[in-house]
Amino acid sequence: MPTFCGRASLLSQIGDALARTRQGEGGSLFLRGESGAGRSRLLAEVGRLARTDMVVLRGRASGITPTTPFRPLAEALLQFTRSAGAHAADALGPYRLVLGRLIPEWRDPAVGPEEQSLIVLAEGVLRLLALAGRERGCLLLLDDLHDADAETLTIVDYLADNLADQPVTMVAALLDQEGPALDVARSAAQRGAAELLWLPRLGRDELRELIAARLDCSAARVGDSLFDLVWQPSAGNPALAGELLDGLVDAGHLVRGADGWQLTGRPQAGIPGSLSRRLARRLESSSPELRRLLPAAAVFGERFPLAALPAMTGLGEQDLTSQLHHGLAAELIQPVADTPGWYAFRHPVTAEALLESRPAGNTADLARQAAETVEKLHPGLPGTLCQLAARLRRQAGDHDGAGRHLIEAASRALADGAASSAVDLLEQATGRTVDPALRADASERLVQALVEAGRIDRAMQMMPELDGLGGGLSRQRLAVLHTRLAWAAVFAARTADGLAQVAEARRQLGADATPAETAAVDVVAAHLIIELPGPEQVGKAEELARRAAAVAERHNLPVVACQAWQLLGMLVRQRDTDEATACLEHSRELAVRHGLRLWEVHALVRLGNDDAARDGSLRRLRQVRRDAWSIGAVTAAHQAEASIALQVALQGGFAEAEEIVAQTLPATTRLEMVETAGHLWQTSAVVAAHQGQRREMENRLAGLRRYHPESSADAKVFGLARVFCSLLEEDRPRALDEMAGALRADGGNPALSPINGRAGLDLLLRAVTGDLDDPAILADGSGGVRRLRWNRQFAEMARAVLLGRRGDPAGASAAAREAIGAAQPYPLALHLTLRLASEAALADGWGTRSPGCAGPRSTSTSRSTPRWPGRAARCCARPVSRSASAATASTTSRPRYGRGASPSASTRCST
Repeated sequence: MPTFCGRASLLSQIGDALARTRQGEGGSLFLRGESGAGRSRLLAEVGRLARTDMVVLRGRASGITPTTPFRPLAEALLQFTRSAGAHAADALGPYRLVLGRLIPEWRDPAVGPEEQSLIVLAEGVLRLLALAGRERGCLLLLDDLHDADAETLTIVDYLADNLADQPVTMVAALLDQEGPALDVARSAAQRGAAELLWLPRLGRDELRELIAARLDCSAARVGDSLFDLVWQPSAGNPALAGELLDGLVDAGHLVRGADGWQLTGRPQAGIPGSLSRRLARRLESSSPELRRLLPAAAVFGERFPLAALPAMTGLGEQDLTSQLHHGLAAELIQPVADTPGWYAFRHPVTAEALLESRPAGNTADLARQAAETVEKLHPGLPGTLCQLAARLRRQAGDHDGAGRHLIEAASRALADGAASSAVDLLEQATGRTVDPALRADASERLVQALVEAGRIDRAMQMMPELDGLGGGLSRQRLAVLHTRLAWAAVFAARTADGLAQVAEARRQLGADATPAETAAVDVVAAHLIIELPGPEQVGKAEELARRAAAVAERHNLPVVACQAWQLLGMLVRQRDTDEATACLEHSRELAVRHGLRLWEVHALVRLGNDDAARDGSLRRLRQVRRDAWSIGAVTAAHQAEASIALQVALQGGFAEAEEIVAQTLPATTRLEMVETAGHLWQTSAVVAAHQGQRREMENRLAGLRRYHPESSADAKVFGLARVFCSLLEEDRPRALDEMAGALRADGGNPALSPINGRAGLDLLLRAVTGDLDDPAILADGSGGVRRLRWNRQFAEMARAVLLGRRGDPAGASAAAREAIGAAQPYPLALHLTLRLASEAALADGWGTRSPGCAGPRSTSTSRSTPRWPGRAARCCARPVSRSASAATASTTSRPRYGRGASPSASTRCST
């Protein structure tokens, strides 16, 4: 007899998707249907059919509480990691630590979830699923997605967007009701990332087949009278059809005789009483022990802990076990396979039906008794028991008791990185809590959770109400909330909103605030002020940052101190690169001393950038990239990779730069690391520009505009890409226009974009065109940035041109030697520098001709010597006038063109 009816078309459609998955082409399918349509049954059948030649992982969202973070994903992934073990952990690299939030044995207590975004976790899930499907393909089945927490839905949405090129198919089943899960499914289908399938009711022939299977007979033996009794009220809903059959049997209208099933009496078409009434009738005829047991279990919901029932029912362990495994209880209840000590009702609505016929007061008493029992049996309410106790307290009418448990559960969710779940829990707490102090505490935590969840507008909208709570929150606590919102505005590039929050924080603290209270406000204010127009803002920001740093160290505020010193490292760079490095080193030392590993890694990234900018060394950047991966600091590792890619490109390692971009750009795009992905797009344009490939450069800049429009006008796009391409084309007027664009883009502040040209190439262009004529100008207050090696090569050659023009050939030659020495890591920049200065050197009679100036040796096989194609090579080798390649060179040593680039060099140009 068939046991699975009426779903052949859907099974075929899903089967086609699985066939593609086995060939490496994944995808996502969302299966929606009404209650009782058989979603779970269909998933089970799909899993059974696929298990013969695929890895099948299954998780279910519903459980003790619907807000258990990541439950269906953790349940599914654990099925793979239990068998894969160390192999999976090793293959995932740094994502092993990230996935510790879902897989307990991979958890490192020293790596808190606050160090990882939800999108990074989603990328880890994607990589683990790809690993599971690497050989045979993987099928991920997620059931009851409508009950999933917000974090799970975010990861599901991420998977839908990124499974197409992975050997993984996700099939997720959800109830056809409005809500976040259906929104995710619809959105994915609309953008072509998934298929949204409908699970229809059964047709007449399919329902007859189902009835026959339930009655263990052939479809031909199902008479029309019986069929009509089931078809008319059920309309083809499989679960309702099953209830109708059970109701007919319970009422004695459908009996099995020698000739098969027979209808007796005069049954009417329709549902013979609700499930709750049928259960009530059966309970009435049951033992007193069972009448106490089943409602006590039902008050917990779909699942219940066995250990709580003795205290609630008065039954001993032996009597309890006997009742559970015999008679009506055995029909309704089964053990939970993956949770020892827990039982579940076989049908999701059974618990609700058991309570429906009871007086409301009786149910409330049961809920209060259950809450007290759980709290006594499990001190501290570990895991999801905290939410269970909250629901029981609310069911008992104790809203403040429920609120306390919800606040604790939300704190745990935040600690696990589940900010959206924390928001849901705290909204429940604030909605019904009566005690003003408890309500204020819940509201305060809700603002914090909203900020962590990225819902800044909603958090800001709550603040006027909180400010007006009077004694609910102290002014100090309100100031902390406003400061937190100001930081959120920093990260969202909402400067005006951030400054408004800073002003409100200062107002709350008042004139008598202590330095320790204002330090945190000062450091976020400094980060905001630097974004305002005007050169005076740098000085204001530095003053605030220095004050915050000093106070933070005196009062043991290590995070504030790290924030302040790292900002100072950027602010003072324009005047003193040594001081900037010292600030960053001090930040790193503080982070090490206080065990702040993430702050240590970020300081090291910035120090690596400093090393690369100062002398072209990439050793520290490469090391910090390895260190970041080793502790699962994915964001910092990708930032280091973006820095490395740019520096490699500047040093002529075009192939390596392209490889880094190809490997890192997809991941940073998926992770929504907009700034870092933008830098990688820019680097790809720089690579094309430095090879004289204008069309390819423009194509890549067009891609950047589509991805992040603001980045296409970044100073680096002009100063490192467009200007170089124009110079290679011998189009100096265009190069000058594009350099002007670079100067406009950096807002007049070289500290924010130190190698875009303002302190380097622009000086040389102005010198050779006559717009700059005084060598003393090169010794003004921005000399700190000019000391960076990339800038120094151009600034020193500009000084050589100006000195030669003033009749000082010896000084010009000395400056040229400095320029050539600084340019050794940058072969293309060296050749262009010599090309730009050679005409002035020839006219003013300084420097010596260098045979090496004929251009890069295209026949070289050295990895450190780039091969410029076509236009770039011709430009570098072109004679400047009547004598071929009269060049600016050291009078004592000959430059080694193309020999200075490290094959592993790279770093981000700015921090």
